[in-house]
Amino acid sequence: MALLVLILLGATLGWLASILARTESPRDILRQIGLGLVVAVVAGEIANQGTVIGSLSLLGLGVALAACIVALVLYHALARRRAGA
Repeated sequence: MALLVLILLGATLGWLASILARTESPRDILRQIGLGLVVAVVAGEIANQGTVIGSLSLLGLGVALAACIVALVLYHALARRRAGA
């Protein structure tokens, strides 16, 4: 169940980041959803001490949320910097 929650959290945050950044390209939208998904699952698994099959702790959920937000902000900062250069 924890794995499903982390997948949904990461995909949703990636999708919301593409809306907030007003991303038009389908490739970039999918890239952001994928980035959010991977970061949320990895960070949640690490914070939950490697158990994503059982229950998800509040700490694991918080770490996954924070790591996903940081990764998406960094992605957008680097993408904007690369487009401006």
